[in-house]
Amino acid sequence: MNNPLVSILMTAYNREKYIAEAIDSVLLSSYSNFELIIVDDRSTDNTVNIAKSYEAKDSRIKVYLNEVNLKDYPNRNKAATYAKGKYIKYLDSDDTIYPWGLEAMVYSMEKYPAAAYGLIATNMFPAEAYPIEYTGEQAYKAFFFKCSLLTMGPSGSMIKRESFEKAGGFSEEPYIGDTEMWLRLLKTSSIVAMPPDLIWWRQHEQQQIKEGTDNSFYEKHTLNMFRSFLNAPDCPLKKEDAAIAMRNQLNIRSRKVIRDLFKLRFSKAKRFYKINQLSIGDLLVSVRKNKVVP
Repeated sequence: MNNPLVSILMTAYNREKYIAEAIDSVLLSSYSNFELIIVDDRSTDNTVNIAKSYEAKDSRIKVYLNEVNLKDYPNRNKAATYAKGKYIKYLDSDDTIYPWGLEAMVYSMEKYPAAAYGLIATNMFPAEAYPIEYTGEQAYKAFFFKCSLLTMGPSGSMIKRESFEKAGGFSEEPYIGDTEMWLRLLKTSSIVAMPPDLIWWRQHEQQQIKEGTDNSFYEKHTLNMFRSFLNAPDCPLKKEDAAIAMRNQLNIRSRKVIRDLFKLRFSKAKRFYKINQLSIGDLLVSVRKNKVVP
């Protein structure tokens, strides 16, 4: 295995409570050929001072301060502009990476050099040992028919920098920019399913995922994102399989409307029905079991 430089990108905004633990976890990595780039998005707490205290002690750490608050995905793209490594490895400032995590990710990516990126495996029960390379079609099937693999966020990824730059980075769509990127890269490249348990994803009240749920962003935008990819001419799935995948997504949302109606949550059911542009026909068809394409 080669020893490529890895650019670890840590974006931060008011993470004084967690960022020291995140940085310490990187410094404990068994793989040492990395640079740690920390980009602060105009924090108003002690985040920057904590990050700079580490920068003063380790030359591999560089801290950058944005002139204005960019928000999540624009800041991730900004962090990538400072990267020099063959691979970029996001690690959110409220997450940690296990000592063996970075080494396992590099090993996984180096084993399959044609892949644009790798994700820590989720909800997968393969018949072979990790890492495993999947084509775009195989990865789409895993995601849309088994709810696995592409459900991992940026902290669970390692991306070939060349592929990231060629793709133009994240779309900067709030909350769903990572899923959009994973689906987009698979149109032209393969993916590596990396072993589980390489990072620890912290769950707390100030997470982006909680904000996206609370403000209904996921409800309003996820289905349209799936629709755009599944209906695209360059979708990795066969046309008939893409149609089944879309039908399944409509069924999932239609069943939620029906459940809310049974629970007499009429306003909630109506709002979700309208947001997802469902029809009475969608509600009727949703009683059928979702199809799975092998």
